[in-house]
Amino acid sequence: MLVEKKERVIMGIDPGTSIMGYGLILEKGSKIELITMGIVRMDHLDDHFLKLQRIFEKTVKLLDEYKPDVLALEAPFYGKNIQVMLKLGRAQGIAMAAALSRNIPVVEYAPRKIKQSITGNGNTSKEQVAAMLQRLLNFKETPEFLDATDGLSVAVCHSFQRISTSGGSSKSYSGWEAFAKDNKKRLK
Repeated sequence: MLVEKKERVIMGIDPGTSIMGYGLILEKGSKIELITMGIVRMDHLDDHFLKLQRIFEKTVKLLDEYKPDVLALEAPFYGKNIQVMLKLGRAQGIAMAAALSRNIPVVEYAPRKIKQSITGNGNTSKEQVAAMLQRLLNFKETPEFLDATDGLSVAVCHSFQRISTSGGSSKSYSGWEAFAKDNKKRLK
């Protein structure tokens, strides 16, 4: 018989080579609480390998400090610029390697899936995702960069996947107002 943990810490990362966003939440049953969120700036570094080193070191530091049960990553989206894709893939791989070096499982979600799970609409803006996260997790401060809420949204998306697969029903919504109306228990 598999015994499920009553609480778990989920870390979400939005990988980037200029700014990496991250967020950590505590999941208690079907409720989630914000632990922390922030960014790692690398736009002042010219060397791509120094940026990768910074991603690895900061990710390991966060993993060691908060001891998450899982790392959820935003998968790179397919763009026209292959060089950008390569750099984003490396950033994502470095974050994965950091988690794997600490024996922490890794999952990834497409950007559309993340937005859909947070707002009910896969085409919503970063600002709308941030606003919904503020309502869901009851925080007032607006992060300096939306990269922080992007990282947080990946963690929340992962939590919602488990919640929806453990007895809840999966449903699609026409917009975030419909989503909010139907998910009052998630809002504070």
